[in-house]
Amino acid sequence: MAATRIKKNTGLRLFIQTVIGRAYPRVIGQQREKSWLFFDVFLPLIAVSAYVFVYRAIQAPQEYIGFVVMGGAMTAFWLNVLWSMSSQLYWEKEQGNLALYIIAPNSLTAILLGMALGGLVATTLRALAITILGSWIFAVQYEVASYWQLFLVFTLCMVALYGMGMMMSSLFLLLNREAWHISNMAQEPVYLISGFFFPIKNLNFWVAAGASLIPLTVGLDAMRQLVFPAGASLGFLSVNTEILILVGLSVLFLVLAQVLLGYMERLAIREGRITDSRN
Repeated sequence: MAATRIKKNTGLRLFIQTVIGRAYPRVIGQQREKSWLFFDVFLPLIAVSAYVFVYRAIQAPQEYIGFVVMGGAMTAFWLNVLWSMSSQLYWEKEQGNLALYIIAPNSLTAILLGMALGGLVATTLRALAITILGSWIFAVQYEVASYWQLFLVFTLCMVALYGMGMMMSSLFLLLNREAWHISNMAQEPVYLISGFFFPIKNLNFWVAAGASLIPLTVGLDAMRQLVFPAGASLGFLSVNTEILILVGLSVLFLVLAQVLLGYMERLAIREGRITDSRN
């Protein structure tokens, strides 16, 4: 009897299957814990409400209310990148799964891309819920100047942001236990310097320029300019300039992610370790 030959998937087919396989649990997992959806929407709305009441107390322009609602929605993406992307490989190592990822025939890039896409779907739903509820509760008015530019800005922002998450995942892993401390440290300062709850233009120019290395900074600023009538007057840079910055950040972070992931794999194969510490 002739032995049955098993066809092995390689190349692009294996890459796509890996992406789907890693995205699936994150999409399905959101349906199994309905309480997570409630807290992921309700808690950011509390922070949004606090800023809205402050702006109303000081009689700030109405656009600031919309800025806060949009910023509160975008925090979902930052938290997803910080905790579900950047720290992911570190947690997989702690649980004993990372060695399986290293020896598997698929690439780490495909694994992280699947995690990113799965997390992006769930996070987008939470961001939409925050935007819809916040806009309804606080009567936010929108006036979109260009739908295609808005779609382009959002897409580029997500590509650059999740590329940054892929890069940081390998960097956090190389730093070993410091990953937890860096994740905690990075959460609140980014809220401030990225202008989640106020126009980034209000910061010093060089501080705002430095903060533009975080994709959410220029992405959020450009989206605000496109959806609010007075957004352009409160913008940091022009929309076209910020689109070019997002293109550059997308390329930069994706290339750096590939370089760092490749370094980490070589380190694991050559020396049998996956951190920079030899102790």
